[in-house]
Amino acid sequence: MNYPEKAQRVIDLEIEELQRLRSRVGGEFSQAIELIMQTLAQRRKLVVCGVGKSGNIGRKLAATLNSTGATAVLLNAQDALHGDLGMIDEGDLAILLSYSGETSELLSLLPHLRRVSLNLIAITGNAESTLARNSDITLDVNVSREACPLNLAPTSSTTTMLVLCDALAMVLLEARGFQSDDFARLHPGGSLGRVLLTKVSDLMRTGDSLAMVEPLTSVSDALQAMTRARAGAAIVKDQAGKLAGVFTHGDFVRAFQKDAAIGEKPVRDFMTARPISISAHKLAAEVLATLEHARVDDIVVINEAGEPVGLVDTQDLTRMKLV
Repeated sequence: MNYPEKAQRVIDLEIEELQRLRSRVGGEFSQAIELIMQTLAQRRKLVVCGVGKSGNIGRKLAATLNSTGATAVLLNAQDALHGDLGMIDEGDLAILLSYSGETSELLSLLPHLRRVSLNLIAITGNAESTLARNSDITLDVNVSREACPLNLAPTSSTTTMLVLCDALAMVLLEARGFQSDDFARLHPGGSLGRVLLTKVSDLMRTGDSLAMVEPLTSVSDALQAMTRARAGAAIVKDQAGKLAGVFTHGDFVRAFQKDAAIGEKPVRDFMTARPISISAHKLAAEVLATLEHARVDDIVVINEAGEPVGLVDTQDLTRMKLV
């Protein structure tokens, strides 16, 4: 039995269903975003409810919404009729998830939700279901078949529902103008919080830990400055104090292989001109993205005047537990 081939078949089937889902995203989706925006603008909350696997996806949707600044609560359908309806206020918006659209626990909630004047968004695979007919907006996640070989276990259907929920949360995030600084305030703990809250100025090397030379400084003196600073690079600044380049151990090795007598030659002949730089007030997350994209080990930090004020080495990110 070719297990990888069978796994690829499952993935292919789910990709096909996601392509079908993509083609159906249109007016109803836009209406859902607008309705959610209106609800949040009125300082009301989103009430997410589902049962079984749909409930698990609903839990993830609520968590994603909260983490991106959209107030959401998860309503347990079974507990709702025994007191938990008290968490709902007039003007809130309910997002109900049920692939069949006929889940009894959800249907029993409908009259109670309507009684407190809640707008309803249904995420379902059956646009003709009772849930869909009694909702203001229906987002269709219907699939032609499950990825299960028996066409029984929820696979494609749960994937499409999860992806649509992610799309809903991410489009909402963008529509509300939610930025990385906002994200940082909501994620203060753990490595993610450290990345989002730490600024470049918090981790850059300065003072005795920074090697700074001029263009006419000899290669030998530049290497000594790097040794004193225990750094893998020296920043080269011109007479006006502006960034002229950066000289790294890598630059030295490459030059030395061609000319062993480079020690007394000026560092400007071997430096990297116009190196990658970043502003001191930027977030550490941008350093990570820059390092990954540019594939360099050191980034020069500059102030608003374009003057070099520090250096970030990849080792600094490890020391700060940012990677």
